[in-house]
Amino acid sequence: MSYPPGPQVPACYRHPDRPAYVGCTRCGRPVCPECMRGAAVGHQCVDCVQVATQAAPAIATTRTPVVTYALVAVNAAVFALQIADAGLQSRLALVPALVAHDGEYYRLVSSAFVHFGLVHILFNMYALYVLGPPLERSFGRLRFAALYALSALGGSVMVYLFSPWAAQTAGASGAIFGLFGATLVAARRLNLDVRWLIGLVVINLVITFGFPGVSWQGHVGGLIVGTLVAALYVYAPRLVAASAGTALLALFAILIYWRTGAIMDLMAEMIGRR
Repeated sequence: MSYPPGPQVPACYRHPDRPAYVGCTRCGRPVCPECMRGAAVGHQCVDCVQVATQAAPAIATTRTPVVTYALVAVNAAVFALQIADAGLQSRLALVPALVAHDGEYYRLVSSAFVHFGLVHILFNMYALYVLGPPLERSFGRLRFAALYALSALGGSVMVYLFSPWAAQTAGASGAIFGLFGATLVAARRLNLDVRWLIGLVVINLVITFGFPGVSWQGHVGGLIVGTLVAALYVYAPRLVAASAGTALLALFAILIYWRTGAIMDLMAEMIGRR
């Protein structure tokens, strides 16, 4: 809110000798420029910002990003195994028809550790190396691991739901896009300038939808889940965040069950036409 200029201009509640043309959008008290803090809508006073900060869930701090380094190592090890065993990629990649018909549900997880070539894994691991450590230090190892796993699985579920049932999909991109979304949430929570990150996400989405062969399903699914999970971490109580994670897994299970039935019906229909 703002006050019109004139002889009745109120004084700042913290500095009575200074005129205040702006009021706190939360408590309504007049504030001078020194006591003004930017908010999502309008401005807030110093006291309201402090109260909101104290009421928000505390963010943990972890020094060594063990989980991040372990994930990079596991992805690198799987890629080395792919080079040694040419058939490993086809056995671990996500193929909806094989998941539904043969019950190979492990592909929803294993596909997040398989990559189509050196450039593919280098891009994803570099993004993990850059985005992972600050998120792991902020959220803590256990919650960061849950964030990564849920983002990866969310990307796989989206692929399972919307990609052609015979297509082969692989890569950690779903999890990486989840980290993009989580970084946006965490940076916004700390009132940091996120314009560069928004630009980076937009560029990656343009590449996702603008180039053939890129799985938009995995990228969008990971981005949505990662953003949601991070928002729960920084704004909701721990118990609510943990319960929401369990609820997400239940939702994934329901969607997988429904999609499996749809794929089996489609395959049966195609066989019946022959």
